Amino acid sequence: MSDLIKEIEKRKTFGIISHPDAGKTTLTEKLLLFGGAIQEAGAVKSNKIKKGATSDFMEIERQRGISVATSVLAFEYRNHKINILDTPGHKDFAEDTYRTLTAVDSVIVVIDVAKGVEEQTEKLVQVCRMRNIPMLVFINKLDREGKDAFDLLDEVEQKLGLTVCPLSLPIGMGSDFQGIYNIWENNIQLFLEEKKQKVGDTIKFDDINDSSIDEVIGEKAAITLREELDLVQSVYPEFSREDYMKGNLQPVFFGSALNNFGVRELLDAFIDIAPMPQPKESDTRLVKPEETQFTGFVFKIHANMDPKHRDRLAFVKIVSGTFKRNENYLLVREGKKMKFSSPNAFFADKKEVVDESFPGDIVGLHDTGSFRIGDTLTAGEKLSFKGIPNFSPEHFRYINNTDPLKAKQLAKGIDQLMDEGVAQLFTLEMNGRKIIGTVGALQYEVIQYRLEHEYGAKCSYEPLSMHKACWVEADEKSEEFKEFAKLKQRFLARDKYNQLVFLADSSFTIHMTQEKFPNVKLHFISEFQNS
Repeated sequence: MSDLIKEIEKRKTFGIISHPDAGKTTLTEKLLLFGGAIQEAGAVKSNKIKKGATSDFMEIERQRGISVATSVLAFEYRNHKINILDTPGHKDFAEDTYRTLTAVDSVIVVIDVAKGVEEQTEKLVQVCRMRNIPMLVFINKLDREGKDAFDLLDEVEQKLGLTVCPLSLPIGMGSDFQGIYNIWENNIQLFLEEKKQKVGDTIKFDDINDSSIDEVIGEKAAITLREELDLVQSVYPEFSREDYMKGNLQPVFFGSALNNFGVRELLDAFIDIAPMPQPKESDTRLVKPEETQFTGFVFKIHANMDPKHRDRLAFVKIVSGTFKRNENYLLVREGKKMKFSSPNAFFADKKEVVDESFPGDIVGLHDTGSFRIGDTLTAGEKLSFKGIPNFSPEHFRYINNTDPLKAKQLAKGIDQLMDEGVAQLFTLEMNGRKIIGTVGALQYEVIQYRLEHEYGAKCSYEPLSMHKACWVEADEKSEEFKEFAKLKQRFLARDKYNQLVFLADSSFTIHMTQEKFPNVKLHFISEFQNS
């Protein structure tokens, strides 16, 4: 038992969230670099840096310079095992990000110094606050001209509703940027080297009143720094780990991920303060990590991680106990036992087979189509974890096969992509036409691209003007339901799991339908159906 507790205490599992382009993926790369997991960091888009980002392994990500799928990366640092979930920032992939937030114990929020708090950041932070996830803020790109540090801290407080506590301060900004004063460790780190992809040397000072600081950064910058430190101490609350853990206080770090400034400070403080794996609520009870019996849940499914092998992986977050290779585990929804001969641990697109994994770890299980997002695996106990959201789509298009000889490949491709939660498939009751519903329009491009490049199938879309998909709950034998079905037959469809869905063309239609048929309940379901 004590070995299990030791393993739990070593682990930190967190997500990185932000608006697109704030530097999430670059920060992930640099955390790996400082953690010694890679020797040279890549960037998502930079003409100077030719190496692609480790966490962007899908071809479309490399082409577009954005992350479109959550990737899982793990590395060891200071005797801790760190699991990072790098999420897509683009709002069209928000669903993937929201689901990923169910699998993390804490979050790093990345903010661009010039743009400040952006729309997508607000939405994601709201989800974290609803769940009381501990958050740490990293203000990035200080090597560029941007907003004043204190203005940014105010903006983070006001727009995101957070209570901030700066644990580092920038020395200058843009062309005058010289480094970071680390409040957490009371020292200054100045980077001398220009090598952006390798870790440069640093000079350390342990006393803010040391006169040699004035010589290195200049008298004016030194005076400003001392004044700002006084201001921080008088205006902002002192750091309290208890408040941070409850989600009531958010430490803030400044830096430039591309130029390595402030990343090590962020990582060191993160190791000191971030929570180890936390208990999770199930439909029957609270499951604690230190329990000996294994439990875990699927928060993501990804097809074709390795294009050569056409494999499908289900990403499982381990909640309690030890997950062992070749042991039988219960897939609760289907009530069937399964065993896994090659569970994977991740390093972006590199995987290795592991014999055992512990709470906080993410394992990839090869899947032949058994898993759905939200599935629970246990050592035998019948319980299901809650809170894996599913959104009613907002964009709808008919999907057509443009190559009749590839109908089989198209059907398989759509089937697997829908299992990943990329989008939702609806089949019209009336004529069997297939409709794809997504949260964001960019998903259509991704689906089209992946169908062609991963399944050899081509498709085209036809626009469809719909407002929302509503899941129908009703007594199908009742007269009221029969009347509803007769009146709305053109708008009724089945989802992938054969549940009845009403495709409403406007919010007015939904309102009128609810008034006219009070016993036919319409749901904008926020959790994946486990029934």
